Amino acid sequence: MNRFEHRANISCNSSMDTPRTADAFHDRDDGTATVFTALAVGLLLLVTGIGIRLGGAVLARQQAEIAADLGALAGAARMLQGPGAACVRAGQVVSANRATMTSCVAAGFDLLVQVQVSVPAWGGSAASRARAGPMTTP
Repeated sequence: MNRFEHRANISCNSSMDTPRTADAFHDRDDGTATVFTALAVGLLLLVTGIGIRLGGAVLARQQAEIAADLGALAGAARMLQGPGAACVRAGQVVSANRATMTSCVAAGFDLLVQVQVSVPAWGGSAASRARAGPMTTP
């Protein structure tokens, strides 16, 4: 007796509830593991993509902070030569760090530098600013 004949015998035995075979349960569940696996893989790819985009934004922000800090320090070192020379040097250092200087202002002996770095993953930009100058003593 094959399994089809066995099923026919079970279903035709009586009008009372008859015990089902394990094969009957498996027939209803065929393919569900594939569906759940496909959904899990899709969710994993989505989370990975979001993580990569957020990671790119964080790296751009850090790059902007580094460029602003180094540009302000380099410019402040040239502050005695005048604000123009300080801003030129700050711009060189900012450009060397793959950022764009958006503002350079001398305030006394302090130099205020603002920079931007593009974030390709988001299509926007990350900005940062820094101040450098001589330390004052009380």
